[in-house]
Amino acid sequence: MTRKINFGAGPAKIPESVMEKAASEFMLFGNTGVSILEMSHRSADFTAIIEETKALLRELMQIPDNFEVLFMHGGGTGQFAASSADYLVTGSWSDKAFKEAQKYLDAKRVFPQVKPITTVPPVDKWERNPDAAYLYYCANETIHGIEFFDAPETLPGVPLVADISSTFLSRPFDFTNHGVVLGGTQKNLGAAGLTVAIVRKDLIGHEMTITPSVLSYKISHDNNSVYNTPSVYSIYITNLVLKWIKEKGGAAKLWEINTQKANQIYEIIDGSNDFYHCPIDKKHRSLMNLPFRIGGPNGDEALEKEFLAQATANGMIGLKGHRSVGGIRASLYNAITIEETAELAKLMTEFQQARQK
Repeated sequence: MTRKINFGAGPAKIPESVMEKAASEFMLFGNTGVSILEMSHRSADFTAIIEETKALLRELMQIPDNFEVLFMHGGGTGQFAASSADYLVTGSWSDKAFKEAQKYLDAKRVFPQVKPITTVPPVDKWERNPDAAYLYYCANETIHGIEFFDAPETLPGVPLVADISSTFLSRPFDFTNHGVVLGGTQKNLGAAGLTVAIVRKDLIGHEMTITPSVLSYKISHDNNSVYNTPSVYSIYITNLVLKWIKEKGGAAKLWEINTQKANQIYEIIDGSNDFYHCPIDKKHRSLMNLPFRIGGPNGDEALEKEFLAQATANGMIGLKGHRSVGGIRASLYNAITIEETAELAKLMTEFQQARQK
C-alpha cells in the first residue's frame, strides 16, 4: 500500500525520513543492545538523548538563557495554576484551557465570547487585569483556523503564556514578554504523548500546593524531566524531527515554505467566487490549519461529502472539518510538502470546474 497524504489536524504527518530512521533503530538503538522503548529513562544513553533534544530546541527556537526546557505530561490544558489570570479565547483550544483554569483560579475572558469565531477583536476592546498572573493565548487555533502572527499586547508585569502546539518551529518565535511557552509535539514536533514546556526561570517553583508532582515545573526541572518515566519514545522522535528541521534550514526556511503552501490554497479559495469560502479574517488566517466550506458561506454538505470522497480516492485523508464547525479543514504542518499541497490544490480546482461547467 502506498502512503496517503495526511492533512489531519493531529496526530499529524511525520517526515518520512524520520520514520525510516526510527524504523532502522527500533530493535537496536546504537550500541545499547536494546530498543529505545526498553531503555532506562535514567540511563546515560537516554540522558544524552534528552540533553541533545534540549540543545537542538534551544538552537532552533533561539531560546533565551533565562528559560528552561522541560519535557512534561498533561498537554496544553494541564499546565497552569495561579490566583487570577486573563485568557484570550479565540477558538476551541483556548476555550478548553480557560475552562480548565476556572477549576483552580479566577480566570477571566479578555473579551466576551462571540460566535462564530472568525477574528481577534482589536486591543481597545480588551479588558485586562493589571494584577493577573499571566495572559494566556493559543498561538494557532487548529479548529477555527485563527493564528497570532505577533504576540498579543500584554500589560506591564503580566507575562504571556503561549500554547504553540500547532506552530512549533513553523516560523520564528519571539520570546519577548513571555513567561511560559508550551505545546504538545503531535503536530509539528513528532508523536503524541509529550508536552514541551519552555519556562522562564524566575517562574519556576511558584505553583499552587495542590499541583501534582508530575505537573510541577520545579520537580521536573530538578529531576531533568525524569522525575517519573517520561514519554521516552516521543522524546526520541522529537529529537529526530528537530534534526530534520535543522537540515531543512530551520524555522525561517519553514516559514517561507509554509507561507507558500498556505497561499496555494487560499488563492484558490479567494478566486473561487465563493464556491470555496473561508470565514476567517485575512489578518489572522492560519498557515497551519485552513478551514473552509464548499458551496457558499453556509456550505453544501452534499458537495462537501462528495469532495471528501474524491480526496480519499486520490489518496488524501484527514480533510473533514472538526465536528463543531463542519466543512473542510486542510492542515499544512511542517511535514506536508509543497508537492502534496499542490495535489490538494489540483483537486480543488478540478472539483470546482466539474461543477460549474
